[in-house]
Amino acid sequence: MLPVLDLAQAATDTARFRSALLAATHESGFFYLTGHGVPQRQIDDVLDVSRRFFALPQEAKQEISQLRSPQFRGYSRVGGELTNGAVDWREQVDIGPELEAIAGARGFWNLQGPNLWPPALPEFRVALQEWDAALAAVGRGLLRHWAAALGADEEVFDAAFADRPATLIKVVRYPGNPDNPQGVGAHKDSGVLTLLLVEPSSQGLQVELTPDSWVDVPPLAGAFIVNIGELLEVATNGYLRATRHRVIAPAPGTDRVSIPYFLNPALDAHIPIIDLPPELAARARGVATDPNNPIFDTYGANAWKSRTRAHPDVAELHHGITPRGPATAY
Repeated sequence: MLPVLDLAQAATDTARFRSALLAATHESGFFYLTGHGVPQRQIDDVLDVSRRFFALPQEAKQEISQLRSPQFRGYSRVGGELTNGAVDWREQVDIGPELEAIAGARGFWNLQGPNLWPPALPEFRVALQEWDAALAAVGRGLLRHWAAALGADEEVFDAAFADRPATLIKVVRYPGNPDNPQGVGAHKDSGVLTLLLVEPSSQGLQVELTPDSWVDVPPLAGAFIVNIGELLEVATNGYLRATRHRVIAPAPGTDRVSIPYFLNPALDAHIPIIDLPPELAARARGVATDPNNPIFDTYGANAWKSRTRAHPDVAELHHGITPRGPATAY
């Protein structure tokens, strides 16, 4: 089982919490987080409104098709996303910061813009914007604990998130499929950290703790599943570990809803490189490299890489590009 960390402990025994946080993300890159302060009522409400969205007729969901969004926002049908060149068996809605699109934008600045909200379910927008605010507070607090545990100033990451952080929420449903076991293919997250909410009793998430050794990660009541992304690995020269993970499609006749929240900095932000204390630097593994999946020095470049590869239809339709190389889920 993954480590279980209680964020409420940080108020009473800060040193112990930070030590546990550092150990969990150095060793596995994943942990359960309890004591986060997000009310159970809000958790229940966001899962309920997500279920109600997926229960809408297909034509109502297609009203906010991602194909209508140059910013890669909105609804993707089942099979509408790729990871490592293979089809992911899920449907989803992608939601980012509600901002004006940039006229004449180039490259990753095309990711800034408005969301697409379902007219048939106005409460969906309310619930997800409240979710964004709640989880941003949790994530930003965790970043301060990481910074201090790594020997840096608590505020070292703050500047990267100060102006228009490019957070992303995915509201995802995995239908059962006897033919395609890939709910989402194996990947690392390209941002800073992920807070994942999964329905009780759901199955399918797996983490690769050692090469080709996959461990099931079932839900834990009242907890988020947290993992770090590639940019925290970069910031610590590999002391913190971004770990590959995947989702196995549910059994036929069942499905699974989950809501990953990706805490990311501004599109043009550079994540600071931490000058680790000698005892931590000696255990840093360096940043894992993959020539097919380069890690760029700004968050936006990483995000643009991931979005254009995962949704080549949107990339070609709106931006006239045909991405090459393995797609990475986001």
